[in-house]
Amino acid sequence: MVAALLGLLVVTVGFVVGVWAVFALLFASFEVDAPGIVALVPAVVTLIAIAGLEYVQRGTVERLADAHPVDHEAAPELYETTTRIAAQLDVPVPTIAVSDRDAPEALVVGYRPSDVHLVLSLGTIEALEPAELEAVIAHELAHVRNRDAMVMTAVSVPVVLADGLRSRLTAIENPGWGVIVVVPLGLVSSVVWVLGRTITARLARVRERAADRTAAEVTGSPAALAGALERLDREIAETPERDLREVSGVSSLSILPLTPDEPEKVMLGPEGDVEPAYWRARTLLHRLERWLFESHPPTEQRLEALAAMQRER
Repeated sequence: MVAALLGLLVVTVGFVVGVWAVFALLFASFEVDAPGIVALVPAVVTLIAIAGLEYVQRGTVERLADAHPVDHEAAPELYETTTRIAAQLDVPVPTIAVSDRDAPEALVVGYRPSDVHLVLSLGTIEALEPAELEAVIAHELAHVRNRDAMVMTAVSVPVVLADGLRSRLTAIENPGWGVIVVVPLGLVSSVVWVLGRTITARLARVRERAADRTAAEVTGSPAALAGALERLDREIAETPERDLREVSGVSSLSILPLTPDEPEKVMLGPEGDVEPAYWRARTLLHRLERWLFESHPPTEQRLEALAAMQRER
């Protein structure tokens, strides 16, 4: 984890220096006095503006999950289980919010332990046995105890800034003479986005494994969490891709990624039986993206780790 944090620090510094260097070179080409100092102003303004736009426009995860709060009267067993697990982990009891979706969502929302919402979908609640649901709740509240939301938000800053800058630059249809700024900034932001997102994904996987271990220890049953992961993994595989796209905004926060293992294949030809010529390349690219950017360890690896914990008991 230390290596990942150092890597993100290097990427962040590189991003800031890269944005500054583009403006410095621009001013130097126009023979402006002290171009390096003058370039600090547009570089800082650009970064602050992008940061403001990104964080103002980011909708709440709870809204993306389409969840509504429930109280003790509406879900007594769920409330009691959550209260017990929260006490074991020494974290405040979260507000429980339930989504009506069939896709198996399970996540926590909130930067501080005192204002956390636990979001579960009906698909998750109905698919799991009581012990499995308890293990899932323990996994999510382990993230709260470890302050993972705060940590991942902090380390994601360079990725958010780079992605915001990159997306706005690509939206410029006719930059004109501004191309001398747009192209270098686009290159810098794209490189930082790829490197930053790759490192952040590695760190996220470490946090997921830690939450698995904590949940297994708190519940005393690694097998229960393993059973939940297996069951939810099957549910995700059976969920229509259209439904998974609807919950893609919360995929990285859920206990399992809400994404298909393979891209949807659209067959061509009059009979619909001709595989597209680009399909192999598309499949390889999809697998590369998952390898680089996936925020969760492969389910098989998580199950193996839990099985090892179960054997040691």
